[in-house]
Amino acid sequence: MPSAPKKLLITGASGFLGWNLCQKAATADWQVFGTAHSHPIDLAGATIRQIDLRDVSALKTLVDEIQPDAVIHTAAAKDPNFCQEHPTESHQINVDASINLAGLCADRDIPFVFTSTDMVFDGTSAPYSETSPVSPIHTYGKQKVLAEAQILERYPAATICRLPLMFGDAGPVAQSFLQPLIAQLKSGATVNLFTDEYRTPISGQVAAHGLLLALESNGGILHLGGSERISRFEFGRRVVETFGLNRANMNACLQQDVVMAAPRPPDLSLDSTKANQLGFAPPSVAQQLKELSDLD
Repeated sequence: MPSAPKKLLITGASGFLGWNLCQKAATADWQVFGTAHSHPIDLAGATIRQIDLRDVSALKTLVDEIQPDAVIHTAAAKDPNFCQEHPTESHQINVDASINLAGLCADRDIPFVFTSTDMVFDGTSAPYSETSPVSPIHTYGKQKVLAEAQILERYPAATICRLPLMFGDAGPVAQSFLQPLIAQLKSGATVNLFTDEYRTPISGQVAAHGLLLALESNGGILHLGGSERISRFEFGRRVVETFGLNRANMNACLQQDVVMAAPRPPDLSLDSTKANQLGFAPPSVAQQLKELSDLD
């Protein structure tokens, strides 16, 4: 008789990354349990539990009930501008809840993957490897740095996955920046895209693959960046070419031209050699976009 599939708990299942990860894990022989808070969803192949991760007692009860074999924590307040303007509220989910969940996994000696960000860096010394000194310039980045350090202190076997800019297929609640970008281009509205902001972007499905690989790593920090360093403007050009949109609506601009609550690092390119050696091999941005266009 075949053994029962292992149980994987994924927080933030209604978010962009969590939704992609739940789908990927469900096809990889995991019994998937996901959490949602404000936006409960139905997701084929996953059992979704509604919970406020800031409630320590409820979180412990959930873990005790599910008894997962591994946990991937994707839930977060991810908008840098929101975190800048709501530091206390965002700290509760980005730092406090993350450390509490890591502690529960440490107590049970089960693999724990925490999703961090390339925004732990200031963008002035790219490309960044796992050993590069952190240097956040806004509240969101500072919260992730704090969470990383305290998680590894509480549970040295945990894995910290720093993720880049992500794009991809939208779930029932969340979306990536790709959907509004395409909508704006189709509407004829002018789209301002930075020529001086560089990232190493990947799709949500590629990120999900990397996170599942991370469960097999030996813990520590792991960068899951894409294979290409490109600007926001260049990314827009690839979108226009792939989806057959009007390039005339694209307006090249600089970071200083757009005022935002949180300062923006100029170059957050990640060196992902370590993950590449584990089998993480992101396709080109053009290929990832082509795969998404084939879904339409």
